[in-house]
Amino acid sequence: MPRFKIHHITRYCYEVPVVDSANQIMLFPLEDEFQDVLKHDLIITGEPAVDMYLDYYGNKVGSFMYTASHKELTIDARIEVVTRERELPADTTPKEDQWNNLLSLAYVIPYIDFLKQEKFNALAAVQDIAHAEQSRQVTVLEAAKKLTEYVYKNFQYIKGVTTVETTLDEIWELKAGVCQDFAHILLAMLRMIDIPARYVSGYVCPNRSGMRGEGATHAWVEAYIPFYGWLGFDPTNNCIANELHVRLAVGRSFIDCSPVKGTYKGIAKHQLDVGVSVAYEDGVTHSEETTVLTTQPVAPTNGEVKNSWRQHMEMMQMQQQQ
Repeated sequence: MPRFKIHHITRYCYEVPVVDSANQIMLFPLEDEFQDVLKHDLIITGEPAVDMYLDYYGNKVGSFMYTASHKELTIDARIEVVTRERELPADTTPKEDQWNNLLSLAYVIPYIDFLKQEKFNALAAVQDIAHAEQSRQVTVLEAAKKLTEYVYKNFQYIKGVTTVETTLDEIWELKAGVCQDFAHILLAMLRMIDIPARYVSGYVCPNRSGMRGEGATHAWVEAYIPFYGWLGFDPTNNCIANELHVRLAVGRSFIDCSPVKGTYKGIAKHQLDVGVSVAYEDGVTHSEETTVLTTQPVAPTNGEVKNSWRQHMEMMQMQQQQ
């Protein structure tokens, strides 16, 4: 059983002091037959009391208020977790029975939430591809694998070109982004072909194998496989999520699973720095390396700020239309 020590730091820096910082944190790994939390230490600037509760989807959530004037807020989580390998679906049930089973779930709780399709301008184009990639001539598992591979092969992994508020249309036009964007597209595609799909936030712990998504929180998708249950698909790395993926939360989208979000009284401009490190090796935990904070893109509040990659892509699109 792999054992991981995870160090996750989130730091907000403000231009001038702010007050009444109210925050929600989802930094508590899920606990079930595939995942045990051995230790969890949480240090927050000002040491405010943290109220805990379970949300609708079974995620453990903490909330706190830091009322004092401050120019910096740091949330430091240190987690030790053990994961277990899960047995994959045998996939021997006739495909017709599998697809019919999914149709019977269309109005069943909780699957309704994970089948609701987001509306966006490119929906028809994406839908054509989703149906073409699976065409119901394969099992549900194989269809999910095909769509995972499609996203992996057709979208470039580029940090900094999107924010948490980037829309599906923008991701589709850019054909680029990071794990949350890959998950966003895969969610839409799976739901288009009647496969319940939910967003997963967490960490990828690849044992130095070079998987993408290290050094920050990771995101992937869980699809409902008939006669089996929920199974994770990681389009950023084109693989099935298993014992190297540590799950923090599940939900309809990123909004339900954001590790840290909140509000405060003061000026809007701030800088967000996030750092994640993982120490592990085949079940034996080693001393943790220093966690390096890196600046994360923050959705603009006063006018749109575009980076060079997005400007280049928009210019190319304009030239193609001429």
